[in-house]
Amino acid sequence: MTDIKQQIKQLLVDGLRLQTTADEIADTTPLFDDGLGLDSLDAVELVVLVNKQFGVQIKDMDEGKVAFGSVATLAEYITAKQQS
Repeated sequence: MTDIKQQIKQLLVDGLRLQTTADEIADTTPLFDDGLGLDSLDAVELVVLVNKQFGVQIKDMDEGKVAFGSVATLAEYITAKQQS
């Protein structure tokens, strides 16, 4: 799971061109609002990046709200989808 979390952090930094490093992102930092400050456009791009990188589709906003809570919740979501 640690490896997937690191991949997600790097995906966030590179794919969304964040002004931080992967090492500075905590597993529990919220991705939106007061956390990394992502917005709805970032969410759309992140859906595409997750599909491309991990082969996992996030099909609706309800799934996305849960999955995009933090790096940890996204890693759990991806792992569960890949195992099913």
